[in-house]
Amino acid sequence: MKTRKRIAILTGGGDCPGINAVIRAVAKKAILEHGMEVFGIEDGYHGMVNNRYKRLAYDDVSGILTLGGTILGTSKIANPYRYPIGKDKSLEFRDLSKTAIENIKKLGVVCLVCIGGDGSLGIAHRLHRDGLNVIGVPKTIDNDIRGTDVTFGFDSAVAVATEGIDRIHTTAQSHHRIMVIEVMGHHSGWLALYSGIAGGGDIILIPEIPYDVKVVAKTVKQRAKKGKRFSIVVVAEGAKPKGGEVVIKRIVKESADPVRLGGIGFVLAKQIEDETSLEARTVVMGHLQRGGSPTPFDRVLATSLGTKAVELMENGEFGYMSAVKGNKLIKFPLDKAAAGPKTVPPAYPLIQSARSVGTCFGD
Repeated sequence: MKTRKRIAILTGGGDCPGINAVIRAVAKKAILEHGMEVFGIEDGYHGMVNNRYKRLAYDDVSGILTLGGTILGTSKIANPYRYPIGKDKSLEFRDLSKTAIENIKKLGVVCLVCIGGDGSLGIAHRLHRDGLNVIGVPKTIDNDIRGTDVTFGFDSAVAVATEGIDRIHTTAQSHHRIMVIEVMGHHSGWLALYSGIAGGGDIILIPEIPYDVKVVAKTVKQRAKKGKRFSIVVVAEGAKPKGGEVVIKRIVKESADPVRLGGIGFVLAKQIEDETSLEARTVVMGHLQRGGSPTPFDRVLATSLGTKAVELMENGEFGYMSAVKGNKLIKFPLDKAAAGPKTVPPAYPLIQSARSVGTCFGD
C-alpha cells in the first residue's frame, strides 16, 4: 500500500479572523485533491519544540470557515531560535531549532505550512534555510506584510473598528466631547487609516506621519467655532508626535518582540484637553479587533491563499508564501516578506482622498 504524503499546518503570532478558513482550505485541498495526511501543530512554534500535534481529518476542518481564532492555538512568544525557558530572574533563551526541525522530520512531514505575520514568517524562512520544506500564508490584522497587497484578518478588523467609531459618534455628539479611539496596527497605520476614513474620523494619526498636538488642537477648535461641538480622533497605537517616541504599554521579556504598544489614546486625550480646555475621552478598541467571525471578504481571501499554498507545495516551490498582487494570486519569497513591516506611503492615494474631504493628519 502506497504511503500517503504528510503535511503539517502551524499558526503563529496574534490570532485574527480567517485563520481557521486557511486551515480548512489547506487541509481540504490536500486531502481531496492529493490524498495527503494533514497534521496540526498545536500552539504555534511551542508545538514544534515540544512535539505537540494532532491529525486533522476532513471532518475536523468542516464547519470552521466562519469560526474566529484558531483551532490549533497560537503563541506570540514561542521562537525555536530563541526559546524562553523559565520566568523573571530565571528567564533564559535557548536555540531549540534543531529539536523543532527533528520533531517535524520524525513525523514524516514533507511540508510545513506556516500561517503568520512577519515575525512568524521570518522564523519560517529560517526553518526553510535550515532544511525544512516550508510554505507561508500571510496573516495579520495590521496588513503590514511585504509582498502582498492585503492580508486576511485586515478587512475584519477594519469592520470591527469602524463599527466602534460609528457607535462612538453618537455619544460624542450627545455630550459635545472629543472622542479619541485607539486602534491596533503596531508600527503601521493601515488599520487606523481605513477605519478612520470609513468611520468619518475628523483627525487620523498614523505612525508614518508624526503629528503636532497643536495642529490637532487647532483642528478641534476650528470645528468648534463652526458649530461642530464634537470631534472624532482615530489614532494608531504606534503613532508618535514629531520628535517624540511611541507610547509603550509593557515589556514582555520572554517574547521575540518584547515591546507591547498601547496608551497613546490616553496621552493624546490629556494633551488635547490641555490645549483646548474641551472635554476628551478615550476608547481603546484593543482585542475586539482580533475576535469574532471573519467578514465574507476575509473568508474568500483566506480560502484563496490556503489553496494557493497547497499549489506551491505541489510544485515544490518551498520558501515562498502565497500572496495577492492586483487580482492575482502569486508567490513571494519568505525572506523578503519578513524584511520589516510594510508601512503606509505618505503619498498613498487614500491619504490624499482623506485630505481632500478635510481630514487632518496632525501635520
